[in-house]
Amino acid sequence: MERKAAVRAGTGIAGLDDILGGGVPPGRMYLVEGEPGSGKTTLGMQFLLAGARRGEPGLYVALSETDDELRQVAGSHGWDLESVAICDLAASAESLQAESQYTLFHPDEVELSETTRTVMETVAQLQPRRVVFDSMSEMRLLARDPLRYRRQVLALKYYFSTRDATVLLLDFHSDAGGDRQLLSLAHGVIQLEQLAPEYGGQRRRLRVQKMRGIPFRHGYHDFMIQTGGLEVFPRLVAAEHRHPFDHRTVPSDVPELDDLLGGGLHAGTSTLLLGPAGCGKSTLAAQYCAAAIRRGERAAFFVFDEVPDTLTVRAAGLGIDLQAMQDDGSLLVRQVDPAELSPGEFAAEIRRCVERDGRRLIIIDSLNGYQNAMPEERYLSAHLHELLAFLNQQGVVTIMVMAQHGILGEAVTSPTDVSYLADTVVLLRYFEVGGEVRKAISVVKKRTGAHQPTIRELTMGPNGVGVGPELRGFHGVLSGHPTLVRDTEGGGGDGPDR
Repeated sequence: MERKAAVRAGTGIAGLDDILGGGVPPGRMYLVEGEPGSGKTTLGMQFLLAGARRGEPGLYVALSETDDELRQVAGSHGWDLESVAICDLAASAESLQAESQYTLFHPDEVELSETTRTVMETVAQLQPRRVVFDSMSEMRLLARDPLRYRRQVLALKYYFSTRDATVLLLDFHSDAGGDRQLLSLAHGVIQLEQLAPEYGGQRRRLRVQKMRGIPFRHGYHDFMIQTGGLEVFPRLVAAEHRHPFDHRTVPSDVPELDDLLGGGLHAGTSTLLLGPAGCGKSTLAAQYCAAAIRRGERAAFFVFDEVPDTLTVRAAGLGIDLQAMQDDGSLLVRQVDPAELSPGEFAAEIRRCVERDGRRLIIIDSLNGYQNAMPEERYLSAHLHELLAFLNQQGVVTIMVMAQHGILGEAVTSPTDVSYLADTVVLLRYFEVGGEVRKAISVVKKRTGAHQPTIRELTMGPNGVGVGPELRGFHGVLSGHPTLVRDTEGGGGDGPDR
């Protein structure tokens, strides 16, 4: 017998529905818990409005907020609650005396049984398919006794199950020492968290603690509250996004650089440009960006460490017109504020660039800024690993920039060692010749093929990026302490000609 596809009640939040595999099983009771300001009320409203769009009547049982407060919250998101009935149990005594659709007592002035009975009468009248209780802490205070509270929740659970209604119970987060009644009684539990880093804007994340009967994506998922409601960024799992692609070679349009790299970069690989500040890492990335766009491809440049105008002006000085590329839509330059970014939001933005906009080159400039955007830097490698694996499986060329500490001398330390994650590592260095500071470039790693092991001079000017001959007249260029030696093969002991 063919099994029917599981029916789900969508939450109205695309990212959360993705985590849940389409939504929650209907006709059950669910707990949404979190601290004040974490987004519980907004989530409840989105859930009811999503049902209204599907023709499912909704009821918002307000135990801690008034009708006016709820409509003000909805108005801030541009929502109209006319399609949702509000059972206002938090209204003042004076407003309750006025004629209204529902005449109820204030929770502090009645027994819990009366409050529960009033809610049931309202449900019997409206026959809602979706119900939100906000918040259960008020009902817990009325119960006073944990056993009585549990019995009332069980009564509500049974009552709504017989009416095929999907119920969200909003409650404060229960720590290990607090009341855990709802966790065991609810069919599923969604926890919302609000984090306050030492610097920058607050971060929010959620996790599905349990969801009976359906598979879901485990772990924490970043989300934000903006005009229009919650936007959830599901944790990126690269294994879920495999995609066949052409393993093509991607040139830079600088023949000497392509020779150094054994023909160029390859689709579905990541490259790390590593070196001290100002040695030309961003310029090399811009060169690859220009070459890709000339081939008719689309690219995205995520800038953490400088404003886009500065990048555009510097590239223009090398004959690379990034502004024209932005104007025709082939290039997206996105400035990222590390203090306001969550890793989940950043990963979601890159996914949109690749899956929706078809961009085949992604540049992250720099990983230092990306690291600063992380609330806990020990997770940087794990986030980056999944992101790079996703991009590689999509056939995208990824170029990452990382600045090392120091400018001259032993500039060999990095904030975080991510070189093992990259398929190709290009190392840039300063060296001194006759009182002049020059730049050197070498490829120290390439997983996808052979490359030249030589060290060459890197030049940049109005005619663009140039790569000179091998630096045979020096030892110690990569260490930051070059030594002039006699060139037995006839090479210039003073370095390459300028």
